[in-house]
Amino acid sequence: MSKDQRPPVAGPMLNLLINFNRLFDYQTSLARKYSTYRLISLSHSEIYTADPTNVEYILKTNFANYGRGEDHYEIMRELFGDGIFAVDGDKWLHQRKLASYEFSTKDILMKSTLDSIFKVGFGVDLNSLSDSDEFGNHFSKAFDDSNFIVYWRYVDGAQMKDEKLERGKEDILSRFLLGSEKDPKNMTDQYLRDITLNFIIAGKDTSANTLTWFFYMLCKHPLVQEKVAREVREATEADSNLSADDFAQLITEAALEKMQYLHAALTETLRLYPAVPVDGKCSAADDILPDGFKVKKGDGVSYMAYAMGRMTYIWGEDVEEFRPERWLENGVFRAESPFEFTAFQAGPRICLGKEFAYRQMKILSTVLLNFFRFKLLDERKEATYRTMFTLHMDQGLHLYAFPRL
Repeated sequence: MSKDQRPPVAGPMLNLLINFNRLFDYQTSLARKYSTYRLISLSHSEIYTADPTNVEYILKTNFANYGRGEDHYEIMRELFGDGIFAVDGDKWLHQRKLASYEFSTKDILMKSTLDSIFKVGFGVDLNSLSDSDEFGNHFSKAFDDSNFIVYWRYVDGAQMKDEKLERGKEDILSRFLLGSEKDPKNMTDQYLRDITLNFIIAGKDTSANTLTWFFYMLCKHPLVQEKVAREVREATEADSNLSADDFAQLITEAALEKMQYLHAALTETLRLYPAVPVDGKCSAADDILPDGFKVKKGDGVSYMAYAMGRMTYIWGEDVEEFRPERWLENGVFRAESPFEFTAFQAGPRICLGKEFAYRQMKILSTVLLNFFRFKLLDERKEATYRTMFTLHMDQGLHLYAFPRL
């Protein structure tokens, strides 16, 4: 291959707009023809790859060349501002460093994904599970709608024309507030707002969406659901007559560690339904990817987590099958390369909350599956996603919950 060869053209950028409602499946269909391809516009090319070697190169080997870039920042900033999702350089490094202190600690049992990110992030209980909490419900809907509107801008270019800080608290917001006292010029109220918003979205959307797809897949595969429920009972050594409060006391770190099949089932869900289905970068300079294709300065370069989970050359001929066993070796969970399983990113930008998210999802799943058996309200209906930054199930998940006797 010539060192000047560009990735094959799979069509114009307009195709993203035409296929917006099924965008990630459209990208998958292209990735099955070309593991790396590009869509073109008058000004530049957008390169997409599902090649794990390229992904490692972009996310790790030549990390410095593939940041968010100005174009991504301009699209994302109205929703994300100068938060960690949208920025590069010193701002990204600063936010990641401060936040890493909190995500290195163990979490306690939380009521929901939105509640828990508020607890760890800001030291307060939101109590969003309460029907009376109108703030929590409106807050959640507002984020989903904003997420959808801002993501639409990637394919539709027309839309682009006095209190004292409590010192003893150990949460993300408190750490940033302390930082703002030391550097008030840069750590402004708006910057703190952006940081706060990004961590709320990170905690609310990713785990909640994954759990939605997880319970959908358990309903589609009742034998897997029963196997997970049986493992929960065995790991916690719980009998069937325990109250919810008593059962919660049995969900220890040791018990969660025994739940290898549950961990595998959650990971298999993330393979097929990654929380962030596609992640975009921008090339700061001319470059050549490991597969030999040339990247020009200013090209968008995205890796497709959703499409990668559906590539036979990564996962085998049974790629479309929901099979938690693919992650187990002699009953023990075996992680794959983060450059093949990209649900949590990889390299320097790997998700800080990965272990937090797994623990959080395992706890909630454990409680629900110990007490209930779930069935889809309409077993004939196939779930679809709403195209946005995160893989949100369109119309939500409607289930029957039967007491597990």
